[in-house]
Amino acid sequence: MRVPDYKPEEKVKVSELYELVIKYAKQEAIDPIRGAGRWIGFGLFAGVLISIGTVIGSLGVLRLVQTTPLGASNAWSWLCYLITVVICLVVGFVANSRIRRGTLEK
Repeated sequence: MRVPDYKPEEKVKVSELYELVIKYAKQEAIDPIRGAGRWIGFGLFAGVLISIGTVIGSLGVLRLVQTTPLGASNAWSWLCYLITVVICLVVGFVANSRIRRGTLEK
C-alpha cells in the first residue's frame, strides 16, 4: 500500500484553520442567535403593550356595561363582570386565531 505524498503547498497552516473555524462559528452560531434575540425582544415589547391595552380595554368595557341599567341593580351587578370576561375571551380568541406560525424560520 502506497502512502500519498504531501506537497508543501497543500499543507494548511494551523492559524488559517483556526481563523476558518472562528469565521464558521460566527456565521453559523452567533449571527442566528443575534437575529433570534432581536425577534424575542420585539415580541416581549409587543406583549407588554398588548397586555397594557387589554387591561385598559377591559376596564373600559366594564365601565361601559356598568353605566347601563344592569350596573344600577345590586342583584344583577355580577352580570357586568361576566359580560366583560366573555368579551375579553372573544377578543383573545380572535387575536389568537390571527397569529401566523413559523415566522422565525424565515
